[in-house]
Amino acid sequence: MKKLVMVATITASLIGLSACSGDDAEVVVETNEGNITKDAFYEELKATAGESVLQNMVLKTILESKYEIDESAIEDQMNMYREQYGDMFEMLLQQQGIASEAAFEEQLRMQMLQQKALADGVEVTDEEIETQYNRMINEVQASHILVEDEELANELYERATSGEDFAALAEEYSTDSGSAAEGGSVGYFSRGQMVPAFEDKAYELEIGDISEPVQSEYGYHIIYVTDKRPVESDVEALEDVREQLESEIATTKVDSTQAQEKIMQLLKDADIDVKIEEFEDTFVFEDPAADLEEDLDIEEDADADTEETDDTTDESAE
Repeated sequence: MKKLVMVATITASLIGLSACSGDDAEVVVETNEGNITKDAFYEELKATAGESVLQNMVLKTILESKYEIDESAIEDQMNMYREQYGDMFEMLLQQQGIASEAAFEEQLRMQMLQQKALADGVEVTDEEIETQYNRMINEVQASHILVEDEELANELYERATSGEDFAALAEEYSTDSGSAAEGGSVGYFSRGQMVPAFEDKAYELEIGDISEPVQSEYGYHIIYVTDKRPVESDVEALEDVREQLESEIATTKVDSTQAQEKIMQLLKDADIDVKIEEFEDTFVFEDPAADLEEDLDIEEDADADTEETDDTTDESAE
């Protein structure tokens, strides 16, 4: 079976929609050169993005039937992005191929539904929740030096902790050109605004501390914490966001293989029956036990062929 597409929204570019000549067909687009019918539009949708759209619609239906989403949490997320990006928000959505704020909101909703599913059954402690909440109500000001080579990172750490000017080292060596021009400064940030490895270390450090090299997907960071303070914006009480934090933390404890297995199990349990002929095998799941049995049969056949070959060889030798 093809790997199921686990995404929140599908953006399809539909090119060359054909007109239909049927007089009774419902027209959805009219032009001076011909019309596009609802049937033609549907057929083109099926041909270009049908399977992906179907997979996501089915998954969304299943998730919504099993899990509830706090709509106020979605609105809070939307407001955070609006406040963070201001007038640039809509342009950034378009650059990401997201048609509108409504489409982005739907993407957030699907993301939260998936988090609920992946977090189901995963244990999260009160201490973990309180740690994350502390990061919501407090922010860190830091600078960093980012390099690709671990040996160079260790050398720069030694130089920075030996008294050399951190800003000068960042300007000369950091591969993060944006912050390097500012002496390595990334400004103030709070929970979720930096990659996890960077965030974890920055919150661990005291003001004035410089970290040993911290590895992320971008390379090795030497982090210098210059200030900590309460966030300026209002933050909801811990009890109001506890469930959301628990879900997010639990999701981080599930690796990609476990996540895929959980989603696959939800789909299997739903007993899906697709009525569209082209996609009727979309949710047909292979049986690992049957695959193993088939592999064993192949091995047995191969062994039998080898024995026959050996017998023939012996007879020829005689």
